[in-house]
Amino acid sequence: MEKVSKSFLKDSYLITELKLCTIRLIDNSKFPWIILIPKRKKITDIFQLKKKDQNLLMNEIVFTSKVMKKTFKAFNLNVEKIGNVVSQLHIHVIARSKKDSTWPLPV
Repeated sequence: MEKVSKSFLKDSYLITELKLCTIRLIDNSKFPWIILIPKRKKITDIFQLKKKDQNLLMNEIVFTSKVMKKTFKAFNLNVEKIGNVVSQLHIHVIARSKKDSTWPLPV
């Protein structure tokens, strides 16, 4: 298991642990925003995960996306793997509304 990057710890709050991922809430008052962080060492890209973990990651993305869409009555979800600042593999799930401050542009 991989420790969560210090960047995540200072900018987010633990929500729960799923089988593969730690789920954290990003400290952002403009958008409901979570990140899924797979508990695997030295992984920066999805293709580096074993096939079983790739499938599990997709299942956890779908599960958390459904929760975000329903909970926040989101018009749309942005689901992204970026990793430009923090290289540790993590997936962003952001609930979007047509009334949010950057709609329809990306966050």
